Amino acid sequence: MTDYILVEDANGVRTITMNRPEKRNALTVAMYDRMAEALTEAGEGAARAVLFRGAGGFFTGGNDIMDFVANPPTGDDSAVFRFLFALVEAPIPLVAEVEGLAVGIGTTMLLHCDLVYAAPDARFHLPFVDLGLVPEAASSILLPRRIGHARAARMLLLGEPLEAAEAAEAGLVTGIVPAEELGEAALAKATALAAKPANALRTAKSLMKPNKAEILETMRHEGELFGKALRSPEAMAAFQAFLGKGKKG
Repeated sequence: MTDYILVEDANGVRTITMNRPEKRNALTVAMYDRMAEALTEAGEGAARAVLFRGAGGFFTGGNDIMDFVANPPTGDDSAVFRFLFALVEAPIPLVAEVEGLAVGIGTTMLLHCDLVYAAPDARFHLPFVDLGLVPEAASSILLPRRIGHARAARMLLLGEPLEAAEAAEAGLVTGIVPAEELGEAALAKATALAAKPANALRTAKSLMKPNKAEILETMRHEGELFGKALRSPEAMAAFQAFLGKGKKG
């Protein structure tokens, strides 16, 4: 299970790779737990930047539905919330390298990253409402601020995905890089950050993100509503339909 999250340190960069390509890097509680631990350690240790990436041509297909239903996030000490809080509290720059699908948390976590580089085939999808759920990771306030209310409504209410070009135009993505160059380019940016004066870098990031308290409060409020929605009949029906569709495929 631990091999589903790979952690590597080099040149001041901690690379965290979601490594479950046979399931489109769908996240389990154990994977959230390891990422939360790795991210917290990075901020407290020698790392000066973090790079998130996915294996096998996918960023992540979001939560593993069966694992998620069996182990719903409850409270601040759950693995999911420890990971979300670690994203908000990270004192060092976070870089993401996105190829293929970025579903649910695969998109909302990008709102907490400082630089996001994507391949032309990247696809950002937030199907919360379709699953009978509500937004998470403070995306209910951060996404409209980042890409505007109209685009955010398309993603959060209609559940329509955003393609890479529009994501870059909207400001969700820093830049688009050919797939064959993406890994090297994203790592180069993370390494460039890590080479800068550490204290100045941390201070500059903190000045750019002064509203941590508001974001954490929003996360907790979303979490309460998410938990209620997760237990609702419409969510259960949506999950059953999703799982049934998967078995047929």
